[in-house]
Amino acid sequence: MTACEVAVIGLGGLGSATAYWLARSNVNVIGFEQFELGHVRGASHDHSRIIRRSYHTPGYVELTAGAYEAWELVEHDADEVLITRTGGVDLFPANAVIDPAPYRSSLDAVGVPHEWIDATEIRRRWPAFDRGSVVNADVMGIYSADTGIVPAGSGTATLQRLAVEHGADLRPNSPVRSVLPRGDEVDVITDAGTIRCGAVVICADAWTNRLIEPLGHRVSMAVNREQVSYFPTADLDDLQPGRFPVWIWMHDPSYYGFPVYGPPSVADCTKASEDCGGSEVDPDTRTFEPDPTMEHRLSKFLGSLLGDRFGPPHSTTCLYTVTADRDFVVDRLPDHPNICVGLGAAHGFKFAAWFGRTLAGLATGAEPGPELTPFAIDRPSLLRPVNRSDWLV
Repeated sequence: MTACEVAVIGLGGLGSATAYWLARSNVNVIGFEQFELGHVRGASHDHSRIIRRSYHTPGYVELTAGAYEAWELVEHDADEVLITRTGGVDLFPANAVIDPAPYRSSLDAVGVPHEWIDATEIRRRWPAFDRGSVVNADVMGIYSADTGIVPAGSGTATLQRLAVEHGADLRPNSPVRSVLPRGDEVDVITDAGTIRCGAVVICADAWTNRLIEPLGHRVSMAVNREQVSYFPTADLDDLQPGRFPVWIWMHDPSYYGFPVYGPPSVADCTKASEDCGGSEVDPDTRTFEPDPTMEHRLSKFLGSLLGDRFGPPHSTTCLYTVTADRDFVVDRLPDHPNICVGLGAAHGFKFAAWFGRTLAGLATGAEPGPELTPFAIDRPSLLRPVNRSDWLV
């Protein structure tokens, strides 16, 4: 039996960040990942994720400041740039299902600079939108200069590298079968043996309930197979960073996309996706083949947004683990306070560095602040059935 101060289960973005912050604080930490590091079976691979200040509650807007700060600390430690600021625009058509008012009032409440601009100004600033028909006279936008991109796969790899450099023991291909409370300690049961720990942080995403249900807890959530698509074109000048923003179509279906970003393999592409458009799956038996119906729907929308200039897309899949209320879980188990749970609710990667710092604090005895109250694991909204309409935020 091997002892450690804290075990982290799951080494995607959130778990890798947690292992990093623990090791950076000289905590003896072991991280367990059931697959290889950097695998493509979860939610922390591919090239890019949106990072932004624009959110629908003041609480989330305040947390975004912590997200940027935590990523900047990681950047300093890694001596590399992780945040690429491109500016971003949330696009609201007339009668949008997603109401712009909470976004505007939340940004105002926290004092975050932003602009409310009309379609004429949107097309003037970013001529790519003038190539399509969707940004018509009825569309309005919230522009935020701080919006940008954080790298999913390479950012997670950076967190893992730094964690090891600070002394973490990261163990790929090491599935955890169960966690068993032992008074003030916890046994982590693996195929290679039992590790006794002072505390455990579960960042298992789609596999979370399998570890906490034997402990009497369950999060109401759905695991969906989603996909992102890379659209090639030789006509990229107006889609480059500096000339094109991160964008989100705030309607149903909701779409989002990026300027050109990533390695040479996608240098002639812009990336786009549909938010929460996929079907529910079992994370262990899901397939990796793209859904042609989703791909067609996205292709049609992108053409109407940016013009008919794209070739057939290349699509890749990922998992969305979406809680019933689409809010995070960041909490200790009430009856087992040395077991913590972090769940990003399919919009957590932009907050990954913040998650890691926060969960590391909870695992080592820090008192949770009021900002974590909405993310309690025993909140009533996590007991209700999943309703997809609740995800349109």
